[in-house]
Amino acid sequence: MDQRVKPSPEGIRRAREDNPKLRERDLAAQLGISEAELVAAHCGQGAVRVEPRVNDLLTGLEAVGEVMALTRNESAVHEKIGVYDKVVTGNHNAMVLGENIDLRIFPKVWAHGFAVEKRDGGEIRRSLQFFDASGEAVHKVHLRPASNLYAYQKLVASLESPNQEPIVAVASSDPEGEGEAQGSVASIDDLRDRWSRMTDVHQFFGMLKTLKLNRREAVRMVGQDYAWLLDNDAVNAMFHHAAAGEMPIMCFVGNRGCIQIHSGPVKSVKPMGPWINVLDESFHLHLRTDHIHEVWAVRKPTKDGHVTSLEAYDANGGMIIQFFGKRHEGEGEREDWRFLAENLPRIPNPTAA
Repeated sequence: MDQRVKPSPEGIRRAREDNPKLRERDLAAQLGISEAELVAAHCGQGAVRVEPRVNDLLTGLEAVGEVMALTRNESAVHEKIGVYDKVVTGNHNAMVLGENIDLRIFPKVWAHGFAVEKRDGGEIRRSLQFFDASGEAVHKVHLRPASNLYAYQKLVASLESPNQEPIVAVASSDPEGEGEAQGSVASIDDLRDRWSRMTDVHQFFGMLKTLKLNRREAVRMVGQDYAWLLDNDAVNAMFHHAAAGEMPIMCFVGNRGCIQIHSGPVKSVKPMGPWINVLDESFHLHLRTDHIHEVWAVRKPTKDGHVTSLEAYDANGGMIIQFFGKRHEGEGEREDWRFLAENLPRIPNPTAA
């Protein structure tokens, strides 16, 4: 957040009226405020503040029926159309495990919420929007023509906050990147030993925590039998090969509060300027390729044989997007995915961080 004097709620609403086509995130950046502050300025005038009670939200959303779930970070936007079903609640971790909407949620990060109504010609577009303590968006739910409006209104009423002030207090944001060293004294031998003994990909985060390494430090250190650097165009190449071969993939986009997953084939891949866009019936992805600083292929052991991921990082070492071949627990990795990942163009590894 910059040091400019922040505009008043009236000033924010005026700027919104003057720039009707500008995306909220871009307008907020232009005004030197967070997106949560931009939305909060409309409380009582198109927005209702709701409490970010994640478990109540998730259990109430199934009745709303078909919606569009949106999770993004600075460089990628992931949109899925479907139903919030197979919900697993929890205070530290919550999940939605539906066929189309597949989420891993960290409720403690969700700090601010709003129900937003926006007039678009003769239509009213409705959405639920949630933000972290710094005002960064963590997750949004957009209603669709098939959504159950009564169930939505009932859910909003149940979550409505007594505080409807048009301002919101935000904390200063931490950099999203994970690239800063954490003072680790982990040795390559220790890292390789622990890496080799993994039996599940979910053990990876615990290993990093124990060794006080971030993800990019670990892939740089571990050696080329487990992680190798790819050409920055590898993600684009992967999309086109996967689409041509109708190969089902898993695509993860996340931020500190939510990770959203697509599992299945991709069909319509459209580059546009610096963006790669996937424009399929129930899955849209928008990825800024000019934000990609490094792409790694990463091999992790599991009890079902090793699995290979493709991981794109930004200049700060933050994860932008991650891909696997589609698989279920207890299954080996798809041979077509493994062949593709192992044959994308490589470049020599940099010196270990």
